Amino acid sequence: MIRPRLPLSAALAACLVASSCSTGGCGFIFDGGNSAQQAGSPAGNTRASADPAAPVARPQIVALGDSLTVGLGLVESESYPTLLQQKLDEEGYSFEVLNAGVSGDTSAGGLRRLDWALEGDVRVLLVALGANDGLRGLSVAEMKQNLTTIIERARAKNVVVILAGMEAPPNYGPEYVQSFRTAFRDVAAKEHVLLIPFLLDKVAGQASLNQSDGIHPNAEGARVIADTVWPVLRSVLDQMGAAS
Repeated sequence: MIRPRLPLSAALAACLVASSCSTGGCGFIFDGGNSAQQAGSPAGNTRASADPAAPVARPQIVALGDSLTVGLGLVESESYPTLLQQKLDEEGYSFEVLNAGVSGDTSAGGLRRLDWALEGDVRVLLVALGANDGLRGLSVAEMKQNLTTIIERARAKNVVVILAGMEAPPNYGPEYVQSFRTAFRDVAAKEHVLLIPFLLDKVAGQASLNQSDGIHPNAEGARVIADTVWPVLRSVLDQMGAAS
């Protein structure tokens, strides 16, 4: 999520988190089932080296997202995918987290580069898209279809999907905001994937956890995001018997 076409201040972000929590959207739920910043230039960890002397590649967890995933304005070590990697290493999970975030990306953009993201031994896909769809007031129906297609293509490769929800800014009106919010729940329920209702839970609208633009989390905010994602990811890996 880079420079929005419509400004989103910290005050508007506060409205997002307030509306999300008022609908019971804070935390995570189980619905069953299973720093590059230019478009097309994925950020974060790179894929396994072709060097035969390199260590054996670990199975992969891919975070497919936008600038919130890239960690725009942060150093790479502060992004939430890198923080998830630290948690995995500390708790003995032999997985590599790949940061497949591209600043400014929409759900359509994520779908276009999905094949690249799923190269290699990918076991888990975290889909953290939609923020830019909301900022631009794009079609909710099209976003739902894009997310559904991403999930279906990942499932065809036996990849477990975690879907992270997002909120739309209130300046598009209550009907759009409500439709946008429920889109993630609808997709998760229909496709039987795990849902994190709001990626920015406890971060949106909190000045102390965001950069000066009021949109992108600071280092402490990224740690909160990692703490939000981690219980869901850990549960998935435990069900896979992935702990070393």
